[in-house]
Amino acid sequence: MRPDLVVPPLFSYIPPAIHPRHAEIDVQTSAWAETFRIGSEELRSRLVRQDIGNFAARILPEGREGVVSLLADFVLWLFGVDDGHCEEGELGHHPGDLAGTLSRLLRVAQTPEAPMLLDDSLAAGLRDLRYRVARYGTVGQTARWVEALREYFLSVVWEASHRGRGTVPDLNDYTLMRLCSGATTVVLPMLEMGGGYELQPSERDSTPVRAAAELGSFIITWDNDIFSYHKERTGEGYYLNVLRVLEEKQGLSTAQALATAISQRDRAMCLFMRLSASLSEDGSPQLRQYLRSLASYIRAAQDWGVTSVRYSSPDHPAGIPSTFCDTPTDPRHEPLGIAAVDWWWDLLPESAPRLDIPAEQSA
Repeated sequence: MRPDLVVPPLFSYIPPAIHPRHAEIDVQTSAWAETFRIGSEELRSRLVRQDIGNFAARILPEGREGVVSLLADFVLWLFGVDDGHCEEGELGHHPGDLAGTLSRLLRVAQTPEAPMLLDDSLAAGLRDLRYRVARYGTVGQTARWVEALREYFLSVVWEASHRGRGTVPDLNDYTLMRLCSGATTVVLPMLEMGGGYELQPSERDSTPVRAAAELGSFIITWDNDIFSYHKERTGEGYYLNVLRVLEEKQGLSTAQALATAISQRDRAMCLFMRLSASLSEDGSPQLRQYLRSLASYIRAAQDWGVTSVRYSSPDHPAGIPSTFCDTPTDPRHEPLGIAAVDWWWDLLPESAPRLDIPAEQSA
């Protein structure tokens, strides 16, 4: 099957990196999935071939090995929920029933000692993850991880409401919910755990730092939508993707939707670069490490996205690039016209470092 869309090399200024124990971590994650019987046998056999351990090793290339292994297992568990319950399972068409199932899982994460879902493999895996999160993280980091899991669950229930009706949201609502539905925010506390530090609330919860984290989520999920579009479009059933939103809500062709999405993620990447540089100038050592980890997370998702068989395989090839480029298609310092996120561009001080981008690249 020939790909129906060819994606050009995307802009990335972040150098690639990977944890030296990535191969061992990938093997351990496959074994963990089998131990806890995550998903159906068919789903599990797919997940263990998707290099999820390598993905986690790219997110935390210098992280504590135990946390990298924890993150890999958690990402696989998230795919077990997303693929098994939300996208491919019957619950994904019934938001009320899905909300009930996910609420019970959330209770397991909040209170793993509670005698709930004792015969459920996803709950058993989540209990193990929760105990390990508490081992490597502080009380505050554990609480933020659980709260981010709640946000993720809420967002996939919202997706199920559209799936059940066969509707497509507008770009603003999609952007708002995509910040959580990609499960990026659930990973953020693990960036701190991996480095063995904890940000002070006065830094982490400040508006500019929160914006930097949201920019990271935006770039990761937009890239994911671009890389996964072929898989989703040629698959069976309903799917949500920024390209589909742009096609259906703005009347764009697929090629125009791709160009628009790339322009949006390029402008977000340029803003992330400048905002991170500005925050690093006066931030604590922990904040600087956190911002570096956010950048590693962005690049990890990019490298994994262009290499994993999750999005392109020999029997179902996608037009995904194998390389990245060092100049954006659109470096303009202007908001995207999306109300939920346009405020990001108001946070950059006039003194923020400028980007050295050739004039001919300007849109």
